[in-house]
Amino acid sequence: MTLGWEDIRAEVLRRIRARDWPPGALIPGEETLAEEFGVARATVNRALTALAEAGVIERKKRVGTRVAALPVRRARLEIPVIRLDVLGRGLPYDFKLLAERLTAAPVPVTARLGLPEGQKMRYLETLHLAGGRPFVLETRWLNPAILPADPPDFALVSANEWLVTHVSLVSGDIAFTAEPASPREAEVMGVAPGTALLVAERTTYGTGGPVTLVRLAHAPGHRVQMVF
Repeated sequence: MTLGWEDIRAEVLRRIRARDWPPGALIPGEETLAEEFGVARATVNRALTALAEAGVIERKKRVGTRVAALPVRRARLEIPVIRLDVLGRGLPYDFKLLAERLTAAPVPVTARLGLPEGQKMRYLETLHLAGGRPFVLETRWLNPAILPADPPDFALVSANEWLVTHVSLVSGDIAFTAEPASPREAEVMGVAPGTALLVAERTTYGTGGPVTLVRLAHAPGHRVQMVF
């Protein structure tokens, strides 16, 4: 009987749980496992990739594959469309494009995205409204290389929604912090300067490289719920 990649994954996981390969141990390479199980190397690769995505093993080029010292269950997060979030709360949605310009991005921005220093990027500032009240202030640096020759009008469709529906986003990172409202955020959100806001800062990458760095400052009382 020919084994499938799920069978290989199950056997590798069994050996890890049985401590045949303890935490931190280097496991046999793809070619060795392919020969042992009598399958193609691609089958082994798919099995190990699935285990790596689950945080069970760690894979590094020219180093090999090791059992994770502290296995971590990883969750896949979908980037929400703010309009749908607002509508899902039973409130009418609207947004206002407050600023848009093509300018040299600050060094911290290009460094985060792995772009050359001084790279010109499109800066967008958008206020999302829920029931006519400030909901999220979105400040975004967008890589113009991902835009089509006839770019969208971000005064008519928010960058958030356009990116989610038109660009293939393959990876990224997100951080949540509680930060005091800056003078600009306080002015736009209609709160006192220094008011604690929930801030999400996210970088995303697509099949063609860096896409965007965005900061989302949420109105006081915002609650984030994740399902995994």
